[in-house]
Amino acid sequence: MESGVAYNPVSDSARNNPYDIYAELRSKDPIHRMRLINAWVLTRYEDVDMVLRDHRRFSNHDDDDREYRSMLFHDPPDHTRLRSLVSRAFTPRSVAELEPKIQRLVTELLDDIEGKDRFDLISDFAFPLPVTVIAEMLGVPAQDVDRFRDWSNDIALTVEPTLDDEQTRRMEESFQELLDYFEDIIERRLKEPQDDMITALLNVEAEGDRLSRGELLSTLTLLLVAGNETTRNFIGNGMLALLKHPDQLQRLRDNPDMLDSALDEMLRYDSPVQMDQRMVYEDVEIRGHRIRAGQRVINAIGAANRDPEVFANPDKLDIGRREKSHLSFGRGIHYCLGSPLAMLEGRVAFSGLLDRFSSINLVSEPEFREQIVLRGVEELWVEVE
Repeated sequence: MESGVAYNPVSDSARNNPYDIYAELRSKDPIHRMRLINAWVLTRYEDVDMVLRDHRRFSNHDDDDREYRSMLFHDPPDHTRLRSLVSRAFTPRSVAELEPKIQRLVTELLDDIEGKDRFDLISDFAFPLPVTVIAEMLGVPAQDVDRFRDWSNDIALTVEPTLDDEQTRRMEESFQELLDYFEDIIERRLKEPQDDMITALLNVEAEGDRLSRGELLSTLTLLLVAGNETTRNFIGNGMLALLKHPDQLQRLRDNPDMLDSALDEMLRYDSPVQMDQRMVYEDVEIRGHRIRAGQRVINAIGAANRDPEVFANPDKLDIGRREKSHLSFGRGIHYCLGSPLAMLEGRVAFSGLLDRFSSINLVSEPEFREQIVLRGVEELWVEVE
């Protein structure tokens, strides 16, 4: 039975503000059949949380059989093995050791901005910070950061459900260029090991097991794209939310000890990752809808994060919110491995911005990028004092 709710995620209105249609879907059609991409869209927190946790009935496996398919698209036991190996290199200690570098980068970026009355927070700050952090972590030359940006922008399209021929061409071309680039770096590290993540991943071992060359390449690609795209959007979306809620921005200035709580609330309020896809392993019934094995479900994380059944006044930014169980880092076995790094970057970035500038104001209403899975603004022009 059709609900009558018209949902087109690629429309300009849904792209710039998906939350009104999310609310309508949650209320009238929480298990929505979206024929545009032949999938079921789930918008209530309870349902999205359930699917993200249930890797037995809902698979993250895709149809791509290439060796360098990311561990994001593996199920157990392959996923368990890959995550265990990568976790041995991507440790809490290795992340904590990055803090002085992140502090230095934030200071350098803010020094470059100093003296400007206005600037684009994305191109001048939110983009260069995470991509440079990832580059330094991997041990790649600083002069290659711009290439990383272009590759990351194109490869991020991989997760989008609707691509045209030109986007597909760009994605595949950049993917191959990045793989060739990493192949060259790997060969150099095999001859001359360095104190970096690539060398650590080459050496990681568990019970005689190591990452294959293809698995290493896929992991490096994932670190670059996920570490760059999501953190850029985290900083951009978070600052936009604060600028549109000046009372909360002032509250944060007055109470800097609330920063961690504020970061969680920014992630809930406007998640950098709006959707997550699963393939149904076996027939299931959710809220009276029969979903067949082989069909796809789209977990609308952005919608679940504003479910009033879980979050009081969900459309209000509240940096002191007690309910902190947002789904922006996922759930279950695919919970974001890089979440500690993202939170560290967010903590240093927002602390640096608020300490450096006594006043930050929005210049104009920004446009959101064309992607519907990874949500972020193209530009974010601000005036500062």
